[in-house]
Amino acid sequence: MTKSVADELAGLRLPVERSCPFAPPAAYEQLREQAPINRIRLKSGGEAWWVSGHEEARTVLADPRFSSDKRKEGFPLYTLDAATLQQLRSQPPLMLGVDGAEHSATRRPVISEFTVRRLAALRPRIQDIVDRFIDDLLTTDQHPVDLVQALSLPVPSLVICELLGVPYTDHDFFQSRTTRMVSRASMEERQRAFGELRAYIDDLVTRKESEPSDDLFGRQIAGQRQKGDLDHAGLVSLAFLLLTAGHETTANMISLGVVGLLTHPEQLALIKADPGRTPLAVEELLRYFTIADGVTTRIAIEDVEIGGARIRAGEGVVVSGLSANWDPMAFKDPAELDIERGARHHLAFGFGPHQCLGQNLARMELQIVFDTLFRRIPNLRLAVPVEDVPFKNDAVVYGAHELPVTW
Repeated sequence: MTKSVADELAGLRLPVERSCPFAPPAAYEQLREQAPINRIRLKSGGEAWWVSGHEEARTVLADPRFSSDKRKEGFPLYTLDAATLQQLRSQPPLMLGVDGAEHSATRRPVISEFTVRRLAALRPRIQDIVDRFIDDLLTTDQHPVDLVQALSLPVPSLVICELLGVPYTDHDFFQSRTTRMVSRASMEERQRAFGELRAYIDDLVTRKESEPSDDLFGRQIAGQRQKGDLDHAGLVSLAFLLLTAGHETTANMISLGVVGLLTHPEQLALIKADPGRTPLAVEELLRYFTIADGVTTRIAIEDVEIGGARIRAGEGVVVSGLSANWDPMAFKDPAELDIERGARHHLAFGFGPHQCLGQNLARMELQIVFDTLFRRIPNLRLAVPVEDVPFKNDAVVYGAHELPVTW
């Protein structure tokens, strides 16, 4: 076992709220400097191993001896409370919460929906969506404008609705429930949002089973019927995962990416001069902000020695993507926003078999938004000092509640 948390960190319970929009909490760096893996206390209760080194994080995420199955006793509660975890366990498991052959069988039918080729066919439509919302921005006579409501939220919401076949007229409903679920609202509020969203998706899948459409869920239903094994509960779990993960994260990254580029004008100038650099900028912004603090949680199913720590079977593990993405052993001068560093090995989308299924869709949306926004509104600027932007410092998924901009 590594040495325990130092005296000055002994009372610390993780996660820690961010106090600076451009840096992880100082305690994360202190823990990483002490050891790449530490035994820590969780705010939600209990203890777990905190993995903050980049190399060690990738090792854990790729090692089948660490399970993502939340049904296992002792699974660490990082952002969940016990009641919400029990609620999740009462439903068919999400793709993120199963291992091995069960995970492969769940993921395999959906992979074809997110291939580079299929996503490339979506690019013109995504460009149309982005242009439409920027058209609306340019015709408004009200300044400042909240970019969160005007662009960051509606673009990924409309994209995921069209991809999945969800009525966009319902976007206010699922956005509000998803936002509440990933906030640190009261346990009762999060449970209510979970239940309401799950019921909505159950009804949506039922309707699509009656009238299959040419969209992701329609194709999943058709494929299952061909095999003669329609799995309604499994489709509900899949729909729940894709709908909740498919817009909230990308929306937050759009807002944060704009903040990052506007506050680093020399970096913004690089992509304005050469849009070919925008994919590099997207990777660096994903690393720099790492909106999911703890990229994932695991439980050891065997004794494992890693990073100088002996983790025993049944012990929980939290991989801190935020800390790993600021590990100077992997990223020189990590506090510098440098779009030319080549940060593709970041962990913002996880790593290993559970790496984010929709990562290339998110990358494409971010590239199109940044290129189009700064080309069409080259004098865009923050309407308030950056320290006055209301960031989601205490949320499970980091972002900005509002982003006032003008031009």
